[in-house]
Amino acid sequence: MIRIDRVVTKGGDSGETSLGDGTRISKAHPRIEALGSVDEVNASIGVVRIHTRSKIVEDAMLSRIQNDLFDVGADLCVPGTGGDRLRITDEAVTRLETEVGRMNASLPALTSFILPGGSDAAAFAHIARVTARRAERAVASVENVNPVVHRYLNRLSDHLFVLARVLNENAATDVLWVPGANRY
Repeated sequence: MIRIDRVVTKGGDSGETSLGDGTRISKAHPRIEALGSVDEVNASIGVVRIHTRSKIVEDAMLSRIQNDLFDVGADLCVPGTGGDRLRITDEAVTRLETEVGRMNASLPALTSFILPGGSDAAAFAHIARVTARRAERAVASVENVNPVVHRYLNRLSDHLFVLARVLNENAATDVLWVPGANRY
């Protein structure tokens, strides 16, 4: 278990921070950008969960994902793919794929692109989705990363898209894109 005795360490006051292996790097390093982006995804999902408290299945999925994202952060904070460090695994990716399949089975087929919106919960799920896409792009710029991290973040954005449709009353309140609707 992790124990944090001090939150204020002053170790980052010079614009550097420590990785999990003790290496000091700039806070502007792509790895730190990726870690921050993953943290933003987790915070965004926390907002979605405010709106899913009464939805036992959906909230449980989001809870598992939030924990996985801390595992992704632990993975990213130590360069490499092996060793005795905590690494996100293919089982987490498979779980996301299974959940997407289960949720998608009850939804009508897409006939248009979906605009972010509908219910509050769905709108926040879309924010979490685009934040996950940004994290995915940030991780792509980092060298020496566990390839499962890339797959996990890719599946996560798909998961959040399908979840948004579920949260829109199984797509009944999805907001559909109407191409050229505002042309004059």
